[in-house]
Amino acid sequence: MFATLKNAFKNADIRKKLLFTFIIVVIYRLGGYIPVPFINVAALDVVGNSNNIFAYLNVLSGGTFSKATLLCLSISPYINAQIIIQLLCYAIPALERIAKEGESGRAKIDMITKWSTLAIALFQSFAYFLTIKNQGALIYPTGASMVLSGVVIVSCMTAGSMLVIWLGSKIDKNGIGNGISILLFAGIVANLPVSFGSTFGVLLGSGSIGQILLVPVIIIIFILMIGFIIFMDNAERRIPVQYAKRVVGRKIYGGQSTYLPIKIAMAGVLPIIFAMSFMSIPQTIVMFTGEPEAGTFWYGFMNIFSFTHPVYIILYFLLIIAFSYFYVSMQYNPVEIANNLRQNNGGIPGLRPGKPTSDYITRILSKLILVGALFLGIVAILPNIFAALTGIGSLALGGTSILIVVNVALDTVRQIESQLMMRHHKGFLE
Repeated sequence: MFATLKNAFKNADIRKKLLFTFIIVVIYRLGGYIPVPFINVAALDVVGNSNNIFAYLNVLSGGTFSKATLLCLSISPYINAQIIIQLLCYAIPALERIAKEGESGRAKIDMITKWSTLAIALFQSFAYFLTIKNQGALIYPTGASMVLSGVVIVSCMTAGSMLVIWLGSKIDKNGIGNGISILLFAGIVANLPVSFGSTFGVLLGSGSIGQILLVPVIIIIFILMIGFIIFMDNAERRIPVQYAKRVVGRKIYGGQSTYLPIKIAMAGVLPIIFAMSFMSIPQTIVMFTGEPEAGTFWYGFMNIFSFTHPVYIILYFLLIIAFSYFYVSMQYNPVEIANNLRQNNGGIPGLRPGKPTSDYITRILSKLILVGALFLGIVAILPNIFAALTGIGSLALGGTSILIVVNVALDTVRQIESQLMMRHHKGFLE
């Protein structure tokens, strides 16, 4: 990775792109410190415990969501819009046809996604305003002043969210690429020192030998998780493919052996996001309705959804597996893959084209999905189990954060390597 960055800085064109990306990231982080007017931040506590949807949004925004700043919504509206439109492309035939129209179709889908982002940002901004009002953090809580402050707050947060999308598009156009992911990476990385610093501060300041010894344990677990994620991200199942020879005019094409790579962790982090959003619904409802009385049915029911409760951890793990199967089934169509192989005079050795090939790919996918889902589940619930055993809750979202950071870092390095290869013509010149 460091060798790639060193080589990238030697190339003037890539160096300009890296510096431009860095400037955009700095602007994004500075925007996260601009306060939205009419809010008493000292009276605001939207995160509370670390098991509601606001804690998840706070992680994605790099800690700015809890401070109600201009860019507090960050890229969460865009992520939600992307997921919704992506699923609708498979559910609505008209959108599916648009998505398959090549470059023009992708541009149309991108425009639909941005308009959907605007609608979701408006909704999230209004919901955040209601939360601020319920917590008594509005400077003008009643009358026409409250209405005016609400309009200003919703407008500022919505505009901030769309500004983040614009900054990401600038990185795609003039920077190194992968703009939205880089902004997400920057936000999470900026918040990680605060999370780990507070955890280590509590442990080292406790004076207990057992608590102090947990510090190197956490560091070792952190390093092992990074290594495990890198290994699984690079792991793939290679299905051998043989292309038959064909004669076109006086030339012979094909006749080569290759393979069809299928990544083991093909679902990425989306199943964790789905499961996390679903499991945070009960605690989010509590934030709006208030804590139920102790000893009642609802008090016990809500206690189950505490992120250190065994039932919560088991349900969270099972939902990640279920969403992994659901998402991959939407993304990969074995019948379409088999038809594409047949149309290109290709096939898997020992299998007939058509249904036997698609059945074989289906069996391979089902096994890989299970392995990838178990990997995601282990990474996601490991901080929950650690918090349940040690009583340290500030790392509840650490697994997902590390997974996102490592995936984005690896994708960015691959993108830089591909741009270096495009500008390196040594073999051609020799």
